[in-house]
Amino acid sequence: MTRDDPSLKQAYDHCATITRRHYENFPVASLLLPAKLRRPISVIYAFARTADDFADEGDIPDEQRLALLDGYARALDALNQHSSVEEQPIFIALRDVVSRHQLSIGHFHDLLTAFRMDVTKKRYASFTELSGYCRYSANPIGRLVLELCGQNNTRNVNDSDNICTALQLINFLQDIRQDYGENNRIYLPQDELARFDVTEGDISQQRNGPAMKRLVEFQTDRARTLLQSGMPLGARLPGRIGLEIRCTVMGGLRVLDALATQPDVYARPRLRKKDWISIIARACLRR
Repeated sequence: MTRDDPSLKQAYDHCATITRRHYENFPVASLLLPAKLRRPISVIYAFARTADDFADEGDIPDEQRLALLDGYARALDALNQHSSVEEQPIFIALRDVVSRHQLSIGHFHDLLTAFRMDVTKKRYASFTELSGYCRYSANPIGRLVLELCGQNNTRNVNDSDNICTALQLINFLQDIRQDYGENNRIYLPQDELARFDVTEGDISQQRNGPAMKRLVEFQTDRARTLLQSGMPLGARLPGRIGLEIRCTVMGGLRVLDALATQPDVYARPRLRKKDWISIIARACLRR
């Protein structure tokens, strides 16, 4: 199948549509990226988004969710073995991206591991456990982007992991209400809930008292430290990909500021146009 094949173009267009359809506080395949990276990143996102939906969306038994994820795993194995792949648009495009850019299939399997955990694991005893989840749910995305850029040395990977883990923690803090209400999940370490005298009842009743605010402040401080430790990556990477990373970090810091100052810890901050203008300006100046 050549790049000019109509079915391949349709597959890429399908992935781009999925990417555009989902709102994110952090840029996904944005216009800041080099043009050559937008399409492959949209394919990676479409794979992750649809697999995540298997774990989260609809009213189906957990066994069926896991079976759908296993189907994606088999399709990845077939792709890696150069066998006939699923003729779903996402896998048609993914086969081209993986082959063209020599991406590691293991990163995609890691994402599936995280989505299986979403189905089977609802609580995390400690931050060590939670960061283990982030190693599968978030860090593979950054590593894949570095592979696309040919910049996946050890130093860059370490910084990318810190950024991606921080962004995942920020998502948890934005979605406390939704995760508990819709999926009975709590992505706040259980030992830290106890340390700050916060109970599951506080979360289920959306109690917004001083203890909960102290807990959220502790979580935002941790995420901020991780983001700042990964910030040098945006300065090292060249051109527009470096700018994209800097904007992503600045966007994360802006969300953390909102989380730390808003009166309702259960509210989800949303970045507006004026926020992004400020973020892009600051990212350009930090080069």
